[in-house]
Amino acid sequence: MQENEITGAIVDASLKVHRALGPGLLESVYEEVLAYELANRGFEVHRQVAIPVVYEDVVFDKGFRADIIVNGKVIIELKSVEELKPVHYKQLLTYLKLGDKRVGLLINFNVNLIKHGIKRIVNNL
Repeated sequence: MQENEITGAIVDASLKVHRALGPGLLESVYEEVLAYELANRGFEVHRQVAIPVVYEDVVFDKGFRADIIVNGKVIIELKSVEELKPVHYKQLLTYLKLGDKRVGLLINFNVNLIKHGIKRIVNNL
């Protein structure tokens, strides 16, 4: 599957999760349930994936952690906040660059309509 097909399925799964749980829960709850939903749909799902920082051929494993990576291609960064801030977009873009991925979804579940909480971020696409 290509990134666009994967992100479409992620959006659909996010809609289902949001309809069932609603807004306002902890980010960790949405992460667990969304990962479960995506795995049930046959996707390869990895949670809390370390994204190391490489500097002068030295790998620093104390880098960052992506909430979810789907099929090794799409990074999902989950939030449950009142409002997405510019730092949230930069965080996901950093993960995309360091992880050498082209597409990510920033999903804020703390909204009344989930379509207002989903942002697609690209890296050299």
